[in-house]
Amino acid sequence: MQDPRASQKDAYSLILEAIDNHTYTPGDRLVESELAERFGVSRTPIREALQRLETQSLLTRDGRSLIVASLDHTQLSELYVVRGELEGLAARLAARHAAPEEVKVLRDMLEEDRRLVDDPTALSRANRRFHNQIHLASHNRFLVRQLDLVHRSMALLATTSLAAEGRSAETLEEHSAIVAAIEAGDGDAAYQALRDHISEAYTTRLKLDAQAVEAAE
Repeated sequence: MQDPRASQKDAYSLILEAIDNHTYTPGDRLVESELAERFGVSRTPIREALQRLETQSLLTRDGRSLIVASLDHTQLSELYVVRGELEGLAARLAARHAAPEEVKVLRDMLEEDRRLVDDPTALSRANRRFHNQIHLASHNRFLVRQLDLVHRSMALLATTSLAAEGRSAETLEEHSAIVAAIEAGDGDAAYQALRDHISEAYTTRLKLDAQAVEAAE
C-alpha cells in the first residue's frame, strides 16, 4: 500500500524515519521492491537512499542483502562518549545564546512531558524533541549538523532506556536541571547537567543490555 507521506518526503527521509520509529529494527532486511511499494516511489530513489544509508553506516551488508545495522558494545561506548561531549557543548552554547522564547519552549516541553511519565514510547519521542530544541538553541549550525548524525545512529538502538523502571521520572528531573542552568545563563552548569544526563542514560542502557543477555542464557 502506498504511503501517503511519499509525496511530501523523499525516499531517504522515509526510510530513515522508519528506522527511527523502529518500523525497521537492527537485523531487519531492506528490499528495494518492498520499500518502493511501501512508500509508493520508484526503485531508483530507493536504491540511492539505501546506498546513502549504507555510507552513513546505518545499513550494513549481510551477504548480498542490506540490513539495518546494530551497535556492538564498543560502538555503543564510542557513540555515548561523542554524544555526551556534543550535547554538553550544545547546552553550554544554549546558556549563552538562547532567546527567552526558546527557554520558554523548553519549560513548556518539560510540563507537557510530565504527563507522559507512564508512557516510555511517547516520552522517548518527546525526549528527542527536547534535545533537538537545545541543539537549535545553541545557534551553531555546524554543531546541530553533527548532533543530527549522532542521533541518526541512536536510531539503531532497538529499545529506549526510558523503559527501565524509574528512568522516566529521573529523566524529567535531569531535564529540569538542564533547563534551569540554561535559563540562568550558566554555561558550565548546563554543560555538566547534560553530560550527567547522558551518563545516566548510558548506565541505564548498559544495565538493560546486561539483563537481556542474562535472560537469553
